[in-house]
Amino acid sequence: MKRILIFSGTTEGRRLTEILANAGVPSAVCVATEYGSEVMDPLSGIELYQGRMDLNAMENFMRQEDFLAVVDATHPFATEVSRNLKMSASMARIPYLRLKRETGQNAEGRENSPFLQCYFGTNESCAKALLSTEGNILLTTGSKELLTYCKEASLKERLYVRVLPSEESIAVCRAAGLKGKQIIAMQGPFSEEMNLALIRQYEICHLVTKETGTTGGFPEKVSAAKQAGIRVHVIGNPEKQDGLSFQEVCDKLSSLTGISLSPNIHLHISLIGIGMGDSGTRTQLAEKRIQEADYLFGAKRLLCGIKEQYTNKKQTAAYPYYTAKDILPVLTDILKEKEMQCYCGKNIQAAVLFSGDTGFYSGSWNLYKELEEWKKGQEADISIQVLPGISSVSYFAAACKISWQDAVIRSIHGKGGRKNWEAEVLSDIRYHEKLFLLVSGVSDVREVGRILVENHLPGCRIFVGFQLSYPEETVTEYNPVQCTKLKEEGLYILAVLNPHCEQKYLSPARPDEAFVRGKVPMTKETVRKLAVCTLKLTEHAIVYDIGSGTGSVAMEIAERSETIQVYALEQKDEGVELIRQNREKFALPNVHIVKGQAPECFENLPAPTHAFIGGSGGRLEEILRKLYEKNRNMRIVMTAVTLETMGKIAEIRKYMPIKEEEILHLQVSKSRFAGSSHLMQAENPIYICSFDFSGE
Repeated sequence: MKRILIFSGTTEGRRLTEILANAGVPSAVCVATEYGSEVMDPLSGIELYQGRMDLNAMENFMRQEDFLAVVDATHPFATEVSRNLKMSASMARIPYLRLKRETGQNAEGRENSPFLQCYFGTNESCAKALLSTEGNILLTTGSKELLTYCKEASLKERLYVRVLPSEESIAVCRAAGLKGKQIIAMQGPFSEEMNLALIRQYEICHLVTKETGTTGGFPEKVSAAKQAGIRVHVIGNPEKQDGLSFQEVCDKLSSLTGISLSPNIHLHISLIGIGMGDSGTRTQLAEKRIQEADYLFGAKRLLCGIKEQYTNKKQTAAYPYYTAKDILPVLTDILKEKEMQCYCGKNIQAAVLFSGDTGFYSGSWNLYKELEEWKKGQEADISIQVLPGISSVSYFAAACKISWQDAVIRSIHGKGGRKNWEAEVLSDIRYHEKLFLLVSGVSDVREVGRILVENHLPGCRIFVGFQLSYPEETVTEYNPVQCTKLKEEGLYILAVLNPHCEQKYLSPARPDEAFVRGKVPMTKETVRKLAVCTLKLTEHAIVYDIGSGTGSVAMEIAERSETIQVYALEQKDEGVELIRQNREKFALPNVHIVKGQAPECFENLPAPTHAFIGGSGGRLEEILRKLYEKNRNMRIVMTAVTLETMGKIAEIRKYMPIKEEEILHLQVSKSRFAGSSHLMQAENPIYICSFDFSGE
């Protein structure tokens, strides 16, 4: 295979050489200086040549071999070299590809930046402008143009020059008459932090730089100068617009060689559960990924907790983000930056930290789904790994010496006030022996204590974990009253043990005698059971009990699941009071009492998924129409005791979008004792009508 000839000396040239070597394409690489040779890694199939060449030397070198193409990857400010290369390639009849660095707009016609930057067409004009300034100058234009700034003694004595750590560069500085303290010999790239440190160390007031673009560290210089509040003097890029981007050069060479040469960026993202804060609760693999990370994301609390560890070996960029909306733009910018830099190095490592375990009430899985969608639109090779940690529950259970495999585990962290979670937590405690509960803070602990006191559950044992794995860690057993008095803010977790937990009824089973009644009509036990079953309730259902009366149907519905929200609608004061008493008796905070007449009282309620109509007050048609407006796909069950009501139902169903209609006629007789005998006593016949709206 014919070789590619590359004139290098830049980051782009080195990276193009690496891509060719990785693809098995041989190349000859020419650099001007010994330092240019030193920074080139030895690569298979790559032959390195050192030394400066004029026009004739370039042409002679190109004629020595039938090169497939010559790539000009020299510095954008080396305009004379580029002219000679282009002419030599033309004379040698070799395709010439100019790898153009993206540096922004040319200096010609550019207006000065409104914030601290001055642009110049030449080094001479910049040096002349600096004569009228005061304060120290950081010169980062390299050794080649150094003499331009050293002609005037008043300017030279204010200079601090950053040059490559090569003998040639140091010799130029010495020849210009610079003192040792004025010479900063360092190899880039330089971060914003490094630039800022030099500015502050040498009390710099002016920074001089070429417009070298992203790969030349230009943005980091400008950002550091802006942060320090000093002026930036920029020598504008003299290169014209003709030339090819890095990707276009790769595409051209791919066409010539028949081998794909696209620079492939590899990004590995680790979603890491870091346990309970202490490094001892992290896995070894998690620790390894954190130490390897080039970019680290997580809540401020988590980043602070491991700051010393992740900065002790390498410079890691840290971002206090843990949600997709914040992280994805940063990752997108990182890939764009690496693409502009023609990055082809080792895998880029990013790590996102989550407290506890990634599989336990963690935001990691939402982020994982977002990352999977995001990576479909990226050209880079992206892999995602999820690493577990020690959850707060497993850590806490061990501290309490309680097993947790048979416990209910619930989180109310971030769910707001008591009304948003009371029903679920109360049900968990009433019907289970063990509950592990993640909370938002001490206010939630106090509320749990109050719930136990108000619902007459004083026999529960409550273990309270505080600041687990931190130096302030405590694990203490309290009773419900003591919990209501806790005040110290911090990280809490609870374990509630109820040795007298109840057995939960899985089907409607409350007898009529169990309810507080009064004189308000109540749906009888047999009808109530059948009606609730006919509703076909689901988890998280929202149910209207219209004409609730004593609330017996509402209570039976609410007891099926703490996730069901029941709105008991009643217009009579006596009925409202009976519903309240029954709600307290059965401890069902997921029953919400609404005083008013249907359908007007529907106005501010959430859309129902189910409705039971036990009484309509003669407004059945209005009620059904309003329910249809609230939800066109809901389930309706209603009872009727008169033929007139059934006639009304038959009339309404002719013009309302109803499907899967079922009508049951129920005649029930219940036994009662008469002395030593059983007599059957008939109840009034009743109709149960059920249907779904068709959604039309």
